Amino acid sequence: MSVQLIGLPWDSSSSYARGPSHGPAIIRTLLFSDASSPYSLSGINANDAITGFDFADLPKSGAEARAAISDRIRAVTTAGKKPLSLGGDHSVTFPILKTLSETHGPLNILHIDAHTDLYDTFEGDPYSHACPFARAIEHNCIDTLVQVGLRSISPDAKAFGEDHGVVMLESDAIDEIPYHRLTGPLYVSIDLDGIDPAFAPGVSHPEPGGLSSREVIGILKKLPTAPIGADVVELNPERDQGMITAHLAARLVKELAGYMA
Repeated sequence: MSVQLIGLPWDSSSSYARGPSHGPAIIRTLLFSDASSPYSLSGINANDAITGFDFADLPKSGAEARAAISDRIRAVTTAGKKPLSLGGDHSVTFPILKTLSETHGPLNILHIDAHTDLYDTFEGDPYSHACPFARAIEHNCIDTLVQVGLRSISPDAKAFGEDHGVVMLESDAIDEIPYHRLTGPLYVSIDLDGIDPAFAPGVSHPEPGGLSSREVIGILKKLPTAPIGADVVELNPERDQGMITAHLAARLVKELAGYMA
């Protein structure tokens, strides 16, 4: 099945810093740059796997933006394609999961992140980039949620996760990933701050002690089934150094497109 690349230039639900809205366009440019091979490690050419693009702007209202994201995801699945979305901040993931679960039922999710994103509300916003998986759980979008790379876990988020059976793994626990629970329908969500700042400095909330780029690619390689959708979020080009993070994001998109296709 072919993949459609969706750019979601949204960062109005971000805390602390803006900038991720500029990420999708930069990732798209690097994805097809002659500076890097178009092939994933699985041998799939991203130019062949990705057969459509949707990089339209989003409305300024949060509610309208979420509705627009849902409409765009629904259009992709109706066309028989798989959505591979580029953020933007992590708040874009909730409407994606909500829409995909309408078709596939509750999803099994691999979530790579420094943070749990399980807050009930953050800075007064229940749709903050710190809240998408709490909203998805509340809307019965999730069967199994496996979080990897965590190193900033609040007591409230930890309690919420434990109450809802979330598998919460820190960066040194990748050998504990329950791949047998990551069966279809599988969704992959990669927040770039899940990766150590040595490999991904271009994020709004860098947390030392994270995963290496090689570890993340290795995790994707072990997935037991092809994802029905995925996202790569939280690239902040304004904080990147030598486009290191942007190039890594493009590589992750190639790997995800290869596995999805």
